[in-house]
Amino acid sequence: MTFRLKAILSEATRMTRPRSLTDVMGRLRDHAAKLVPLESVPVARRLSEFQDHRYANGTGDRTYKLFVPETTSNIAMPLVVMLHGCHQSPDDFAAGTRMNTWAQAQGFVVAYPCQPASANPGKCWNWFNEADQRREGGEPSLIAGITRQIMRDTNIDPARVYIAGLSAGGAKAAIMGATYPDLFAAIGVHSGLACGAARDMGSAFTAMANGSGSAHFGTGKIVPTIVFHGDRDTTVNPRNGEQVIAQAGSGETLRPATRRGKTVEGVAYSCTVFATSDGRELLEHWLLHGGGHAWSGGSPAGSYTNPKGPDASREMVRFFLSHPMRV
Repeated sequence: MTFRLKAILSEATRMTRPRSLTDVMGRLRDHAAKLVPLESVPVARRLSEFQDHRYANGTGDRTYKLFVPETTSNIAMPLVVMLHGCHQSPDDFAAGTRMNTWAQAQGFVVAYPCQPASANPGKCWNWFNEADQRREGGEPSLIAGITRQIMRDTNIDPARVYIAGLSAGGAKAAIMGATYPDLFAAIGVHSGLACGAARDMGSAFTAMANGSGSAHFGTGKIVPTIVFHGDRDTTVNPRNGEQVIAQAGSGETLRPATRRGKTVEGVAYSCTVFATSDGRELLEHWLLHGGGHAWSGGSPAGSYTNPKGPDASREMVRFFLSHPMRV
């Protein structure tokens, strides 16, 4: 407890001069009892921020945008890292997914690493390069470094750090889950591919068209995973979504349960939940019937979105917040 000693002394002696030291001490005790503990004083309201930042290591550097919600709390917040797709930017991806809106509503921080044209002409994450699929090397080291920098500089709960992405960003999110299962508590892959689905540009196009026969399985630790994929996706074959789920659940005996539904706008979907024998739901696979290569339920303010589909952002946030890191 912190006391404003000068104020107490002044108030204690202001009204009448004390007759003895005992009188002074008694008045001090009376005023101290009225003070509020520092930890119970409300924190000044902090306005939301969406600002540019930069991270660099021996591999290179990347800029990123960081959204911190308006809050009056000192409680550590979850972090969601969002990886954009090809031909997108952090601002575009934030607008299309509306993840900042969800972050403000649910009280979490969102980071949007930026892939520049200097790293890939189409601004795609290089998920197909072998060097960019390794822990502490290439792009994974940059994304992990950004994540750790935010955790160092912002009040983040280390047990609630997540990553998601679309298309090339979704493939990179799968890589991050496979290479950093100690950093990310859960991942979201929208229209992406499994870790190891390709080793170069040629095999990347093959995997995108047909699925991969070379995806890495048995990563050693199951990272809870939620997948969204359109069954009419002509850019990334929906078989890749199945392979992301198969990779994530490798080594576990999981029981699937499927429910079907339709949005108000008429988009049908199937959601298959995979759970352990004791009821822990570890994986979700959302198959969007008639869906193409677009963020489901997204805003038309951003590119590559399907506003009529089930809200992938809402479902990923729900899934993430229900899966803190298990020790």
